[in-house]
Amino acid sequence: MTKRLMAMCGSFLLFGLVALASDYDKRTVLTLNEPVIVAGVKTVTLEPGTYVMRLMNSQSNRNIVEIFNQREDHLLALVLAIPNYRLEPKDKTNLRFWETPEGNPVALRAWFYPGDNWGQEFVYPKGLAAKIARQTGGTVLAAPPVDTEAELAAAPVTQITKEGEEQAFVPDASTLEEIAGAYPAEPLVVAQAAAPEVPETPATLPATGSPYTLMVAVGILLTIAGIGLKWGTPRLR
Repeated sequence: MTKRLMAMCGSFLLFGLVALASDYDKRTVLTLNEPVIVAGVKTVTLEPGTYVMRLMNSQSNRNIVEIFNQREDHLLALVLAIPNYRLEPKDKTNLRFWETPEGNPVALRAWFYPGDNWGQEFVYPKGLAAKIARQTGGTVLAAPPVDTEAELAAAPVTQITKEGEEQAFVPDASTLEEIAGAYPAEPLVVAQAAAPEVPETPATLPATGSPYTLMVAVGILLTIAGIGLKWGTPRLR
């Protein structure tokens, strides 16, 4: 009995860890219907198709995003981001994109996980960031080109203005509000994200016992009561 109880507890604990891990890395399945540019250790263009995006399990930097193929057996991009804030969280994955010079795919700008106020604002290499800033008239986060994960995690983040000026980036509340306020009213629709699977609650709870069990219990109680009455009644002499 003790071993069985320990095994059951171990199963519940394992299930709990798996559930927490899924929320911890913000795993999101994306289906793109247009090409999208992402930049990090290398700049890549994701062609139309299905991809998996999640936060890298890193103790030093929780703002590095991994993008995998659909089977999650090939890492396509490792991207640096900074935390960004939105006032009203949505119940679905929300993606934002930068417009790029004509003839180029859009560039992934920000990613918000369902229900989260905090999301990820993506950082671009300085040259590409300058082109995006000129095209959009916005301020784009930038970092030096890198070749390794270690360089990516340590890369200093600046911002490029529409005039091409590079400025220091200080991630305080006013800066984040300025970045968030520059979002268009509606994001470009180039991707769909699968919502996290939530088991449906059945409308009617399943029966947990049989009426025969109740009948047997009542019979036993009546038998005990009858015996008590028999022995408790005085005999006539």
